[in-house]
Amino acid sequence: MGNDPGSGSGGALSRRHVLLGTTGAGLTSLAGCLVRGQDSGLEGEIVVDGSDTLLPNSAAVARRFQWENNQVRVSVSGSGTGAGFQSLCRDEIHLSDASREIYEEEEQLCADNGVEWLELEVVMDGIAIMKHPDNDWCEELTTEELNALWESGSEIETWSDLDDEWPDEEISFYGRDSASGTFDYFTEAVNGESGNIRSDYTGTADTNMIVRGVRGNEHAVGFGGAGFYYENEDEVDLIAIDDGDGPIEPTEATIEDGSYSPLSRPMYVYVNLPELAREEFREFMRFYLDNTQETALDVGFYGIADDVLEEQRAELEDAIERYA
Repeated sequence: MGNDPGSGSGGALSRRHVLLGTTGAGLTSLAGCLVRGQDSGLEGEIVVDGSDTLLPNSAAVARRFQWENNQVRVSVSGSGTGAGFQSLCRDEIHLSDASREIYEEEEQLCADNGVEWLELEVVMDGIAIMKHPDNDWCEELTTEELNALWESGSEIETWSDLDDEWPDEEISFYGRDSASGTFDYFTEAVNGESGNIRSDYTGTADTNMIVRGVRGNEHAVGFGGAGFYYENEDEVDLIAIDDGDGPIEPTEATIEDGSYSPLSRPMYVYVNLPELAREEFREFMRFYLDNTQETALDVGFYGIADDVLEEQRAELEDAIERYA
């Protein structure tokens, strides 16, 4: 652990590597490895929780920050977007990772508890539709077919139910569970309402379990963050999505320009604003925005547009001026 954990050929952190390093108590387990970093004079504790999908990016940022500020303890966990908002609105954490925007009822919970927050967009992501590599019949789906596959009450049970030239084999369905912001975004984008999904799919908080389910069944299909697909592209394959302009796969270009529709999305962090009174938290948030473009690429996400990033920096600095 004596090397600077920066980016580049020797320092890039894959999504899988970061996830393996942040199980259990999150990044707190790295504290002993970071004693060779720099003592900036800052000290204290920062607690981050929320989206399991965004966890690798926040973990990578935190790891870099701790190297430069080795007396600050940063704990990063991935309990799910909904759980993160619950903790934020109960004033239990300092930063909430989110793979969707906050809901009205969550805003009300924050208001009831006197918790003020700031939403910052930090990375772009796409939701991949994954299939088994031996599935050579389904190369693409229209958004209407995707809806027919996944909507509540779906009558699609076999591949031949979608296309009579496809195998008359039962489909196994895998996806994120209802605690996940990815679940919320997917069901709303594909089926028109958050939570609208067929009842017989296997839901999990761990996208790696979705990958394992799909690679173990020739007739399976699953959805999860595109970065997890690219971490496992030798074991699973992609289904392109046609939203009216032809079939498109999730790539850096199609996610950043939004043409991978409707499954491209920004991802967010929600700042517990009164915590900006603490210098170590102020500097961590500045560091997050200064580093997220680079860490995003390291862990399978994509950077936000430069003008959007500058807007986020300006909003953060305005908040710091008000709360510091």
